Amino acid sequence: MYHRRMRTYALKRILSLVPTWIGVTILVFLMIRMIPGTVVDQLIGTEARVDESTKAAMRAFFGLDQPLYVQYGTWMGGLLQGDLGQSWRSGLPVSKMIFDRLAVTVELGLLALVISLLVGIPLGTLSAIRENTPLDHVVRIVSLFSLSMPTFWQAAMLILGLSLWFNWVPPVDFASPIRDPAANLKQMIFPSIVLGTVVAAQVMRMTRSSLLEVLRHDYVRTARAKGLAERLVVRRHAFKNALIPIITVIGVQVGYLLGGAVVTEQVFTLPGVGRLVLDAVSQRDYPLVQGTIMFIAALFMLSNLVVDLLYAYLDPRIRYD
Repeated sequence: MYHRRMRTYALKRILSLVPTWIGVTILVFLMIRMIPGTVVDQLIGTEARVDESTKAAMRAFFGLDQPLYVQYGTWMGGLLQGDLGQSWRSGLPVSKMIFDRLAVTVELGLLALVISLLVGIPLGTLSAIRENTPLDHVVRIVSLFSLSMPTFWQAAMLILGLSLWFNWVPPVDFASPIRDPAANLKQMIFPSIVLGTVVAAQVMRMTRSSLLEVLRHDYVRTARAKGLAERLVVRRHAFKNALIPIITVIGVQVGYLLGGAVVTEQVFTLPGVGRLVLDAVSQRDYPLVQGTIMFIAALFMLSNLVVDLLYAYLDPRIRYD
């Protein structure tokens, strides 16, 4: 019975992603076209003198002379067949361009997530156990300070500080983790710290609030009354039941990591998917922008789906009828 309800819930969650996915396609399609200028303007430039017939021929070549609903229908037809289109500037398939750079973004996101978990969960646990102590106040102030700093500002200040104190600047050439793991880690550690800082603050705050709520329950008081050590009470009785909100926050923050990678990769000159998006926007390469953002959106929706399923698995008390 339980497994059948889980399957039904999973199917409902998957089907609920369909209207979200369609809505994202409409927003992405329209928003990129709201930016002034087209790929034709980018190719011609501001100083070139080109007659209107040539401009019209170029617009027709890229399909920009067609109504928006026709352009959208053509793009959607390709998406439904798994075709993200071809880049207008390079002529390469969008899917190939994404997967060529995906490894960099995945590595950056995983390192940032690991850093955020290694920092956020222990600090949140300590803050909850030492509630209203100087340690608790310091951790909370640091988390608020971290949340208030934009990613691009953190990245710029870190590069400035490293360049002034250690004569370090982001390398131009990317070091592969397979060919040169040491150089790769040296190159990726600082962007990962910048990207993982805000996520660590969110995880820390959620860990603290969730653990504090659980620690006030009667069964925790009973465990303490039996004479169990505080670390055993927290580890065996409290922390597991406090995990569900923490997992939810972590899943949501995966989307932040994907979005934050756009700025972080640009500042640290990393050849990832985020930097590919910015380059495509500046070049008005509509197929590349649309395909890349839809790929990121699909990863974000998939992460939320996994979190919901984990939520259902970890807490069977929840009803899914």
